[in-house]
Amino acid sequence: MPVIRVTLIEGYSDDTRQRLGKALTDAVRTTIAAPLDGITVAIEELKPSNYMRGGQSRLPGKAAPDPAVRIRDFLETMEARDLEKAKSFLAPDFRMTFPGAAEFTTLEELIAWAKPRYRFVTKTYERFDTCASEDGGIVYCYGTLSGEWPDGEAFAGIRFIDRFEFSGDLIARQMVWNDLAEVARG
Repeated sequence: MPVIRVTLIEGYSDDTRQRLGKALTDAVRTTIAAPLDGITVAIEELKPSNYMRGGQSRLPGKAAPDPAVRIRDFLETMEARDLEKAKSFLAPDFRMTFPGAAEFTTLEELIAWAKPRYRFVTKTYERFDTCASEDGGIVYCYGTLSGEWPDGEAFAGIRFIDRFEFSGDLIARQMVWNDLAEVARG
């Protein structure tokens, strides 16, 4: 069974090492038909004084934030309508696409577009899936929507999937799929 050995400079948190171990295990599972309990990841740590590159000791690099946690924080900030804080999650070239090929580059455009469609929406999360990418990760968020239509009638249980692409630790793109239009017609 596969054994993956990783050497890190001391200083990364337990959470960061756990995330790395899980990501490596997942990478093996998508490449080799190995049973989960047959994949071993061993992380060894070196003191900074025992690690040299270019003739100089090095310190550990900055740990990347968990993309799924960043997305959940962003979505909760949007739900609270704290647009200024929500903007701090976004890359300068951010864009989002909603059902019907509605594309926006600012949160204010999204709010204006949504206003005649519903009074408010809240999300119940089923799960978050994170995939690796060259630019910082892709997160899929699954769940259901609830809220109120413009006439005040409540709705609930409407399926959605959001796909987020990162550029570094900022959200560069959001793509949204949901059944709001289907339910609104019924």
